[in-house]
Amino acid sequence: MTEPLTPGEARLQRQAAPEGEIAASTRTLVVGPYLTRVAQRFAPGQPENTRSDDARLDEAVGLAAAIELDVAQAIGVHVQRPRPSTYLGKGRVEEMAGLVKADEIGLVVMDCALSPVQQRNLEKAWGTKVIDRTGLILEIFGRRASTREGTLQVEHAHLAYQKSRLVRSWTHLERQRGGFGFLGGPGETQIEADRRMIQERMTKIERDLDAVARTRGLHRKSRARVPYPIVALVGYTNAGKSTLFNALTKAEVKAQDMLFATLDPTARATKLPHGETVILSDTVGFISDLPTSLIAAFRATLEDVIEADILLHVRDVSHGDTQAQAEDVEQVLRELGIEADAERIVEVWNKADLLDEGERTRLLNLASAHRGAGPAPILVSALTGEGLPALAERIEGQVARARSTFALTLPPEDGAALNWLYENAEVLDRQAEDSGEIALTIRIAPEKEPRFLNRFEAARRIATP
Repeated sequence: MTEPLTPGEARLQRQAAPEGEIAASTRTLVVGPYLTRVAQRFAPGQPENTRSDDARLDEAVGLAAAIELDVAQAIGVHVQRPRPSTYLGKGRVEEMAGLVKADEIGLVVMDCALSPVQQRNLEKAWGTKVIDRTGLILEIFGRRASTREGTLQVEHAHLAYQKSRLVRSWTHLERQRGGFGFLGGPGETQIEADRRMIQERMTKIERDLDAVARTRGLHRKSRARVPYPIVALVGYTNAGKSTLFNALTKAEVKAQDMLFATLDPTARATKLPHGETVILSDTVGFISDLPTSLIAAFRATLEDVIEADILLHVRDVSHGDTQAQAEDVEQVLRELGIEADAERIVEVWNKADLLDEGERTRLLNLASAHRGAGPAPILVSALTGEGLPALAERIEGQVARARSTFALTLPPEDGAALNWLYENAEVLDRQAEDSGEIALTIRIAPEKEPRFLNRFEAARRIATP
């Protein structure tokens, strides 16, 4: 049970909570301060970004639109070397100050990571609120989280982010008197007290998240007693995962043409063509430069990804930067301990309905050429249903790789045995013999195989390719 908040903690929670901090329809200027190619090569510890600056700026605008900000302008700026004080050069800062004043801008979004000092100095120079990419993503996550676990994770990540920025968050930084009466020492500054209360609140949230994780573990154990393969959808945000999830499960998960339309994971059971039941799990979309703190905060949410039997890597192949997006997803998967060439990963090339004939032919040829190097990608359209039967067969084939296939015959009167097979195995083929007996080909999960062999000793194992 969650402990009640003290008045001080409640104040901090209101300050740290993303909701309400930025009003919808705020007139916004989006600035993309991107390092030049030469500067990227010499930037210490920073991998070269393969995306075009226009695509990166469009994505930043999409992030702002995801929380209904009124984007007045979006400006890309080439940066040779970030300044420690303001990130941008002096001339650029003055130029942006004029734009902010002329367009009555209420918020500037910097599509980069700002230090607390840079953020504070830009706010002073421009006379308006400034947030960086991490702050914007936290704002979106705060508005999208609907489950208790998601809300706690967002609050924890936001408090960790805010903790380093207390220097700009509070103006009442005078010292509080320590001790009692008139003889107390200087005590601690307000900022020190706030930082201490933030840490205490974070510790409480961590305890609550541990309790949630234990509950999820119990659910996972109960699911293991009736083991269904888990198929998790992963991919870049807005790649069409939720639309594909709805198409495969007939569910009604929120699916919009918007970055981070869904945040909390959703799972549904669905049947494959031969009757096998799998659990399909829709997860939060990934994005480039996703803050490490958010990956850590949502690690529990992504446990279904880590433990999934099959991962469907959904890609928007109609997007100009689809390859760069795929590399970003693979990077996040590596941080979760999953290599990009793992056998359980199936690439799903989505949004085929948006391709012209030439691009469609090129991708189909590319998929065919890929077969020698491993499982070929599958071209689908979650919106029109194109390719979904082939995808279901591929999932079934992936599930079957860990399962044994048997041939057996049953007397026609043994209805109980036939019923057991339909409930516990996949019946791949059923034929009536001239003698009246029923010839069956079945596939069964490893954990059920001992019970099957005890009951059907005459069953014959079939080698599968």
